Amino acid sequence: MTMIFGIPIQALLGQLLVGLINGSFYAMLSLGLAVIFGLLRIINFAHGALYMLGAFIGYLLLVHVGIGYWPALVLVPLAVGLFGMVVERAALSRLYRIDPLYGLLFTFGMALVIEGVFRFYYGVSGNPYAVPALLAGGTNLGFMFLPNYRGWVVLASLVVCIGTWLLIEKTRLGSYLRAATENPELVQAFGVNVPLLLTLTYGLGAALAGLAGILAAPVYQVSPLMGSDLIIVVFAVVVIGGMGSILGAIVTGYMLGLAEGLTKVFYPEASNLVVFVIMAIVLLLRPAGLFGRDA
Repeated sequence: MTMIFGIPIQALLGQLLVGLINGSFYAMLSLGLAVIFGLLRIINFAHGALYMLGAFIGYLLLVHVGIGYWPALVLVPLAVGLFGMVVERAALSRLYRIDPLYGLLFTFGMALVIEGVFRFYYGVSGNPYAVPALLAGGTNLGFMFLPNYRGWVVLASLVVCIGTWLLIEKTRLGSYLRAATENPELVQAFGVNVPLLLTLTYGLGAALAGLAGILAAPVYQVSPLMGSDLIIVVFAVVVIGGMGSILGAIVTGYMLGLAEGLTKVFYPEASNLVVFVIMAIVLLLRPAGLFGRDA
């Protein structure tokens, strides 16, 4: 058996795969957070609850309506995105011109309400969501066994992350969004509906969280606590990458997932702390984050 630093290579690659899967969810969730903060300047503490909501909508569609995984991949992000747009229009739009702390407090309260509702009806135990038949089983790569669904999660996450980055950074719509956050009055004067753009932006961030939730449902148990268990790590990812940096959120998410996987191999006791240790080091050396702009 091939060994690296006294560790069997199969064990090392297995943990790297786990880290890459976790990193895929870190990247997608931190991407949504970065989109919302970078364009709306709102620290969206409800993001973990929206992730959980996406997983539960997929679960409820399957159990009560009989709608399976593949249609849910489309329906869940649309439903969570629409919910986010309603919240933005009804409440968050009133908070843009005052202290950002109010937006954080509102989204924190919203997260507690959403989580509380699902805890009341479903408790805290997890609910299983079956892997779709098309992606059941695994593939023997010779040096390791790759579960098909895990490979799909990594591929889907990469496509979504790159597509969102291209949308924000390389399209006319993305340029309108960025301009609307810098000088909304000027953009409005050119005939662009700025309030609608801001609503769509929050809806996009919420939809990304919902999509991450339905992708996570077959990997983890669908539980009311799944969002709150993850949101602190995701905030750390955003801080390390640079608040509001789209590229920083994507790259840092995958990097930290792999760092966690490696830590579980060489020093398992520190695997839950490594993200926060890296965050402390980065903030000491570069307070704006790895990809953030210095003030």
